[in-house]
Amino acid sequence: MLPRLLIFSALTVLAFAAPSYDQSRVPLEVDAPRPGLAKIVILAGGPSSKAMAHEYFAGCALLLDWLKQQPGVWPVLAREWPRNERVLEGARCVVYYGDGGGKQPFATPQRWAAFAKLMDGGAGLVLLHQAMDFPAGPDGAAIKGWLGGVYHADIGSRGHWDMEFKNIAAHEVTRGVKPFGAPADGWLYNLHFAEKGVTPLLLGAVPDKSRSTTDAKKHNGRDEVIAWAYQRPDGGRGFSFTGADLHQSWEYESQRTLVLNGILWSARLPVPADGVRVALDPASLELNLDDKRTPASAAPAAQKKAAPQKKQP
Repeated sequence: MLPRLLIFSALTVLAFAAPSYDQSRVPLEVDAPRPGLAKIVILAGGPSSKAMAHEYFAGCALLLDWLKQQPGVWPVLAREWPRNERVLEGARCVVYYGDGGGKQPFATPQRWAAFAKLMDGGAGLVLLHQAMDFPAGPDGAAIKGWLGGVYHADIGSRGHWDMEFKNIAAHEVTRGVKPFGAPADGWLYNLHFAEKGVTPLLLGAVPDKSRSTTDAKKHNGRDEVIAWAYQRPDGGRGFSFTGADLHQSWEYESQRTLVLNGILWSARLPVPADGVRVALDPASLELNLDDKRTPASAAPAAQKKAAPQKKQP
């Protein structure tokens, strides 16, 4: 009986073991070893939100691994922004998966020049989840010109709910993408879109109670654009998907295919006839997570007891 109890206890410990927060095995800023490879730079946002949500680094590590499996592609991963900006040179596409609202790592004046040079040179742009959320102004207008759409708080809405994507638009980015559902994920919608060149890829019903702006409330019952592709007048390309709030959502094969197709297409690389297909080991979702555990709070210092007062006679 004792050995069986020990085995059961060991299995229980393994089953409830804390996820791995060791990110040291993920190669960072490794440039292409030879010319001719299509370089795709992936920028991973910093820690955000709660555990298993906004797992930007872990999600980018998955994208890094999957893109490595594509012939002729060389993905380069950096935390927020490359320490060595030389790895940006010759990039066919920049992918950013992280927080928005002006927190984008390329939104600083010093970095914007290098970023804009890539975009103006024809590099593709992929922004995932809330990365397309920009304050209104010149930078937001530039993002709209490169990506085809931008979230501004004046009309945009956001929130968490179940989504069903039943009608998939025909496009290179949607090759192999089948109707799918994404329970309780996070979404942004009712964005500012370019007048021409935008192809909505995923549309879905949103709860009308989530329409938090005056403009959004004008469109009760309308299916909203959750992913799109953009062909710029200068030949550059953009792709965006406002989902992928929950790390678990990478389990959905159609989401993986959509995002990977969108990255290749934005880099002006051929998309396989059946779309990019990659396998997912469920255990990989427990790797490279940001450490969001709340540290044990220090015990409050013992308060000194007040000296007892003498009784008045």
